[in-house]
Parts: sequence; structure tokens; C-alpha cells
Amino acid sequence: MQNRRDFLKTTALAAAGVAVAGCKTGSPQPFNIVKGDGKLHLKFFPYELKLAHVFTVASYSRTTTPDVQVELEWEGVTGYGEASMPPYLGQSVETVTAFLNKVDLSQFTDPFKMEDILGYVDSLSEGDGAAKCAIDIALHDLVGKLLGQPWYKLWGLDPAKAPSTTFTIGIDTPEVVKEKTLEAVGKFNILKVKVGLDTDVQMIETIRTVTDVPLAVDANQGWKDRSKALDEIFWLKEHGIVMVEQPMAKERIDDIAWLTERSPLPIFADESIQRMKDIPSLVGAYNGINIKLMKCTGMREGWRMATMARALGMKVMVGCMTETSCAVSAAAQFSPYVDFADLDGNLLIANDRFDGVKVVGGKLSLPDRPGIGVVPLA
Repeated sequence: MQNRRDFLKTTALAAAGVAVAGCKTGSPQPFNIVKGDGKLHLKFFPYELKLAHVFTVASYSRTTTPDVQVELEWEGVTGYGEASMPPYLGQSVETVTAFLNKVDLSQFTDPFKMEDILGYVDSLSEGDGAAKCAIDIALHDLVGKLLGQPWYKLWGLDPAKAPSTTFTIGIDTPEVVKEKTLEAVGKFNILKVKVGLDTDVQMIETIRTVTDVPLAVDANQGWKDRSKALDEIFWLKEHGIVMVEQPMAKERIDDIAWLTERSPLPIFADESIQRMKDIPSLVGAYNGINIKLMKCTGMREGWRMATMARALGMKVMVGCMTETSCAVSAAAQFSPYVDFADLDGNLLIANDRFDGVKVVGGKLSLPDRPGIGVVPLA
């Protein structure tokens, strides 16, 4: 009779084999079976994400995003994770690798003790959200593989209810905005437009020469005057905009509450929300929150935030940074539970490392693979 460890290993390897077989990148590759020592082993390396286009928001532009790829191995089974660090997070490859070097997961011999493991990781510092997220995603991927199930099933969610995802159009010249919009027409049911500068009207009018699909706008704290912002929101509503994200600086909570009370469109927090502890103070100031795994430390906290926001009567959005399909697929696991999804970070880069969540007919299509549903590209 098999013992528990051997049974889990056999089940996980069988499930992982099916997942790899479903990948379009080539023939199935078996796991490198090693004689396990019963400990969790953490590996990581830097990986620079190369953007397909220059990415511009109200406060900066960039063509790359620093990233750290993580692997968590137990008894021959590997879970994948990543930390993506756009400039405003205040983290870097150096800070992430410094944090990961402090983490000793070899003290844990049972990956199913996720609360103990992730509680330990979270206790090592006050910040380092992206680094903690990388371990969290890898552990969820590993445990899902050991159980032979994707996380959306473990959370009891119906993948058919996964929403359409927005596709982001960054601030740029009318010619480039038109070009990017034309590339997205027919592929997406809703677009997300970066605003917050004096080109907002031009941006929207340029897009409307190409398509009439619904739009979401993200001001990235760019609007300064609340009355002017309210006037713009009424104008935006007339032009098919369906929601507004982070209209003003996060410190101006009273002005945002004033705006939300009068706005004809729902207002979502982004820069104002980091972790679950932030949610109660935002009730009444925003209609909803945007959950990003890199800020909140990963899937464990992201799922808790979604359920808390729902309990408090708020709307829920799940977003991402520029990331590979690894982190985007992790966030997509609870997308059937949300009102809006902005999970296009993997579509904005030119060097993805994984096959994972897809966009089919504008909607997120979650892979039926165990864990977070990704396999490395050949």
C-alpha cells in the first residue's frame, strides 16, 4: 500500500503530465524525479520583461519591467511563481533577491501547511509584497499540483463565469493610440485607457474614431481638482466609459469620497489599496477595490480581500502589473468571483516564459490544469 507522500507524488505527476501534454509548445516532458528529502526547496533568478510597446501612464514611461522568477520544489514536483516590480512599488531585483535569500523554507516538510508557511514568510518584513507574492504563487501552484486540481475549483468557482478582461491603451500620441486600438479591435470586449494628463479628451476621442466598445479609464492619481474631475466623469459616461480607477492622489481620501458620492460611474481604488487591512477605511470613499497580487502578497491574501470586499458591499476588480502568464494565471484563478478584470499584463510583453490563461472572444479562458495552470514554454 502506498503511503500518503508516495500517493500524492504519483497523483501530482500524473496530473502534471496531463497539463504538459495540453501545452502547444511541444511533446510532454516528464518531471525529473528526484529522491526527496521531504523539504521545500526555493530557487529564483532575475528575468527582465520586455514590453511590446512603450508603456506610459500619468507619472512615467518605460519599455521594460524588472522581474524575478521563482521555483518551489518538493519531492520532485515544482511550483512556479514570480515577482514583478514596476517603478512605483519601490521594489527592485536587489530587494526581492535580498528578501528571498532570507527565506528558509527547508524547515517545512509539509507543503499543505500553507498558513504556517505563508505566515512565516509574511513575518520576515513589513513590506516586500512582490517577493512574498512570488513564494505565495509558487506554493499555490505546488499544492494545486499535489491535489491535481486548479485553484478555481478548490475555491468552488465556475470558470465559465470568468469575465472579459480589459486591454490597456497607454497615454501616447493620437497616431500610436489609434494604432494600438486597431490592434485590439475584435479581440477584446472592453478596453482600459490611461488618462490623468491634459490629453484625456484627445485620448478618448481618438479611440472612438476606431471602436465603440465599452471603456474603463485609469487616472493613476492624475486628476488634481475634484470638481473638474466630476465634470470629466460625466463627459466620460456620455462616451461609453463604464468605470473609473484611482481618480486622485490616494492621500486625498475626502475629495475622493466627495467625488464617489456624486459620480455617475463606479470609482475603484488602486494605489489606495495594498492589503486586506486597508479595506475598511475605503468603505464609502470608493465603490470598489482593485486587487493586485504583487501588492497584497499573493493569492492567499487576494482571495481574502475579495471575500471581505464583497461582505462590505463593495465591488471587486482583479488587476496585474506587466507580468508573465505565471502571475497573470494565478490572479485569474479567482476572476470568476469579480466584477471587472484587468489581466492583460502577459499580453503586453514580448518574452513570456509560460503557457497559461488565454483570452478567447475577449473573455478570460482558464486552463484546466492543476495549480495555477501554467507550463513553461520550450
